[in-house]
Amino acid sequence: MSGFTSFMDAALEEARAAAAAGEVPVGAVVVKAGVILARGRNRMRELTDPTAHAEMLAIRAACAALGSERLTGCDLWVTLEPCPACAGAISAARLSRLYYGASDPKSGGVAQGPRVFDHPQSHWAPEVYGGIGEGEASALLKAFFATRR
Repeated sequence: MSGFTSFMDAALEEARAAAAAGEVPVGAVVVKAGVILARGRNRMRELTDPTAHAEMLAIRAACAALGSERLTGCDLWVTLEPCPACAGAISAARLSRLYYGASDPKSGGVAQGPRVFDHPQSHWAPEVYGGIGEGEASALLKAFFATRR
């Protein structure tokens, strides 16, 4: 791919910050035209908000930065396959591309489980690219959960 730039390192940086704060290590960034518009990391415990997933927070911040509920032309980079709720938000925001690291067989909603973008009621489906930075994203998650079991 000529001119392709990965932003997974920025998402992984957010995931590491989430882990350091005691949150499940998931990080996300929204990018437009090669510029990071917004960052997010899991903050559910910190904010006592079950919707404070990395993707949701990054999407909200990007919408605020652009002054629009639509993120057409923007890409979302996230370290873990989005859950069904986050996949729904990605669809509603009309993100153009989704890049994710580790697959989530237990709670994923894109390539696993309900496959939200394949559902006939999905109004929008981004281009989806999985497995980018999967090794490091998986290692962060495994190390985090190993300390809690």
